[in-house]
Amino acid sequence: MKEALKELFNRDLTALRKEIELYRDEAKLWKLDNSIQNSGGTLCLHVIGNLKTFIGNALAQTTYVRDREFEFSGTPIPRTKLYQELDETIAVVNKGFDALTEAQLDDDFPIRIWEEETKILFTLMHLHGHLTYHLGQLNYHRRILDV
Repeated sequence: MKEALKELFNRDLTALRKEIELYRDEAKLWKLDNSIQNSGGTLCLHVIGNLKTFIGNALAQTTYVRDREFEFSGTPIPRTKLYQELDETIAVVNKGFDALTEAQLDDDFPIRIWEEETKILFTLMHLHGHLTYHLGQLNYHRRILDV
């Protein structure tokens, strides 16, 4: 199960990076329009912050300090910086999974995210769902607004 989840995170973070590459106009990465409240760049930063916090700090033992307000500020940063951050996120996710044993999947997640304690397996499945949800949003953002 651990290796399958690791593979899925890597596949979808790589797909997220590809979506960023597919924007023909880098400025459109940060575009908002009518009911679209989060730009592709914002969604990317949010996924990075989420995974560096919960997989990085909890499993990879990093000391990442999340700036959630910045994730949603809409402040454009260069696409090359997003690539760098995504590459770092992939490395952190891999480090977190490599530090984890299959038996630990039934342990409580080291960081309490919600009111109730959750198991590592449940939390990783939730985090992967969160990643794919925002990956889909980013894909639609690009196809609708990068015209």
